[in-house]
Amino acid sequence: MQVCDVCFRGCRIDEGKTGFCGARSCIDGRIVASNYGKITSAALDPIEKKPLRDFMPGSMILSIGSYGCNLRCPYCQNSDISWSERAFEFAEDAACFSPEEIVESAENLRDKGNIGIAFTYNEPLVGYEFVRDTARLAHEHGLLTVLVTGGTAGERVLGEITPHIDAMNIDLKAFSERFYRDLIKGDLEMVKAFIEGASKACHVELTTLIIPGENDSAEEMGELAGWVSGLEKRVGKTIPLHVTRFFPRFHMTDRAATPVKKVIELAQVAGKYLSKVYTGNI
Repeated sequence: MQVCDVCFRGCRIDEGKTGFCGARSCIDGRIVASNYGKITSAALDPIEKKPLRDFMPGSMILSIGSYGCNLRCPYCQNSDISWSERAFEFAEDAACFSPEEIVESAENLRDKGNIGIAFTYNEPLVGYEFVRDTARLAHEHGLLTVLVTGGTAGERVLGEITPHIDAMNIDLKAFSERFYRDLIKGDLEMVKAFIEGASKACHVELTTLIIPGENDSAEEMGELAGWVSGLEKRVGKTIPLHVTRFFPRFHMTDRAATPVKKVIELAQVAGKYLSKVYTGNI
């Protein structure tokens, strides 16, 4: 048995078994990324779709994803590759690519406006080794790199990837321990620490999905935006916040989509603290 140190869970994994995220296994007495190079999704996307509004606007980026996630968001939009039953079948049948092959594909798309590689769709941090190796090689070839993440990883993992990442969009899913602990099985304090560390190293934008009855109060948005404002002062950078609209998905179809008016109202609350607030999905 070995202990995985990627996130707060500290999964104790027996030989031949896999941890909570479905992507880290104990093989020959050590913890490895069993999803290394296994690509389940790929697309050439506008950079704004990540979403990034203030990093290389108007550009396209090769977006790739694997399988596995260390959170359990019941409204997941990519459940097929994150933590549904189907997701873990990819351990057997996902196509496997080397960092060299991914970088070559990215280079071949330069004539279509591609600026680099985005690690997205599932949670990239549960397979951070592939992110690190591919992003390092991408930089050697003059390509930019983007990470789209829930930010649930510790300082060691952050240090492994940040030298090779140019921009991140990090989900700050709510600003209450209850939401993180009870609804998505996460850890708010780890995410806050990750955001602060990442903000010191590269361009960072944040996204908060507004879910009716869960994180849609003006009070919570004020607390969230106030914390981001304090972070901006500590790191000396502007940190854009995307306030986006929820639609019923996966295991959370028991409520309607967030009213557009509510998203706009909460964006206005955030705007009292922050200079760059964007709305999404409306």
